[in-house]
Amino acid sequence: MSHPVPEWADPQVPAESLDPQGLSRRGLMRRAGLFGAAFAAASLPLPALADSRGGRPHGHGHGHGHAPDLVYLVGDHHNHSVYSHDAKYTFSQLASAGQKFGLDWMVFTEHSNIGHAEFGAAQEHREILKARADNKRMLIFQGLEWYIPGAEHCTVFSPPGRHEVDLLTRFEEAFDGKLLGYTAGAPTHPDTPRNEAHAVKALKWLAEQRRTRYVDDVLVLANHPMRLGIDSPHEMRGWRDAAPEIMIGMEGAPGAQAGAIPGWHPDTNVRGEYSNAPSADSWPGYPREAYVTYGGFDWATATVGGLWDAMLAEGKLFTITSNSDVHRVAQDTWVNGDWPPGRDFDNTGHLPDPYNTTEPQPGGDFWPGQFSRTHVGVTRYGYRNVMEGLRAGRVWVDHGHLIDGIDVKVRGEHGNSATLGGRLRARRGERLTLTVTVTAASRRNPYGVLPRLEHVDVIRGAVRGPAADRDDWRAPDTRLAHTADVSGRRGTYTLRIPVGRADEPFYLRLRGSDGKRHGKGFLGAAIDPHGPLPHEPGRGNPWLDTWFYTNPVFVDVVR
Repeated sequence: MSHPVPEWADPQVPAESLDPQGLSRRGLMRRAGLFGAAFAAASLPLPALADSRGGRPHGHGHGHGHAPDLVYLVGDHHNHSVYSHDAKYTFSQLASAGQKFGLDWMVFTEHSNIGHAEFGAAQEHREILKARADNKRMLIFQGLEWYIPGAEHCTVFSPPGRHEVDLLTRFEEAFDGKLLGYTAGAPTHPDTPRNEAHAVKALKWLAEQRRTRYVDDVLVLANHPMRLGIDSPHEMRGWRDAAPEIMIGMEGAPGAQAGAIPGWHPDTNVRGEYSNAPSADSWPGYPREAYVTYGGFDWATATVGGLWDAMLAEGKLFTITSNSDVHRVAQDTWVNGDWPPGRDFDNTGHLPDPYNTTEPQPGGDFWPGQFSRTHVGVTRYGYRNVMEGLRAGRVWVDHGHLIDGIDVKVRGEHGNSATLGGRLRARRGERLTLTVTVTAASRRNPYGVLPRLEHVDVIRGAVRGPAADRDDWRAPDTRLAHTADVSGRRGTYTLRIPVGRADEPFYLRLRGSDGKRHGKGFLGAAIDPHGPLPHEPGRGNPWLDTWFYTNPVFVDVVR
């Protein structure tokens, strides 16, 4: 079947048609009203604000005091180039597309394999340096997609520095499950205990490299955790607890969001390439419904009272993100080049550069920033500032450019406040208020429509401390607590929602959608009366079902 190539599928179209938000986050944040004293120099060009090492930002929004004033930088931590065996784009193509779609930062995360470990990492670093030089308005990280022993994949990355390549190559050779053959994860497999222990050892090793200042920083995020059902609850808790400053969260929504657009793909496809069934290596406690996406989001995130909430109910932050996982963009016109005689990925570490056929090609991905966006709150501009914002949980994500901005604060009666990822220390009985400032979408998105937010949902969960059962994926005291109908509201507006009096530790997190598809949540209408839904296989146009999610704000109760 032949289809016209949409404008958003072609990286060669002019920048102004690709980037409805413009290249400047500063203009966006002025409209959102989120500038504070920390960005008093915002009138300067962004590169003039940049500190390539980046100082540790002040004011995390934790404990006593006030939430910091933040600017949100938009990024994508999961991208593949010709240095991955199953992708096809050059660094230049991806960085250029990211800049056109308004990204401020991005991470290149190539797959581990023999060719990459032996040749690719060092070669791609030269490409990274060139991409940084050619795209000075972006922060470009070099990373790795780690095959976790006994489990799925993770993003691993560090800021620029003299050991950024050595860290990745040493880590890949010593700890990658695919290279080591440490892939078994079935509960009854004799190698599973060894493999799971090696994953924990890997994270502790990374933490040690940061502690000893071999590298300035390093972060790890679990990728598409429910795609195969092989990331068990006890493994995810084990990773987090082994190195909580390093293993900070997971993809709340996977990439491959264009994988079920009707007429472009097999009619079995599901958004995110979540078209799988349980295997021998899958954790048997997950229901069959966990293997599909809900409004494009992973079941672990989308289920109110589900796995993400079960981890948050322990009172420990676990950050969610969203990204493109770009390999092959839907209906673009590029194909991989031809190999010279005697050359292949294993002996070169990269694929031949692609060429343009002018004919639509298969693929299930979007360009970086085109559909999925991760917004990280910072008080200064720099590589380490982005990483610190991720670590602190100052993160919200959206699909389809649903909104331009959101600012969330929980406030007490005595002037204390906390924002996303933060902790508010409230006196027992203190009256609390949630304030949510939304800036509605102001321009058409790459699909050509002006997104409209229809509702904002507040999800509340009690904090009960460490889970008695490390494989428990339910949070029975979490549910939808409040819904605000915001249909018809434009510009910037603020919702003030009474939270009640502080009587026990709890957390709040937000989500919202365009209102086009919702219904009873996975755990029932009493817990979530209008949550995201899975789509029919092959009928998942992502632009017609868009959501945003925020990370939580915790409330600790003191006497």
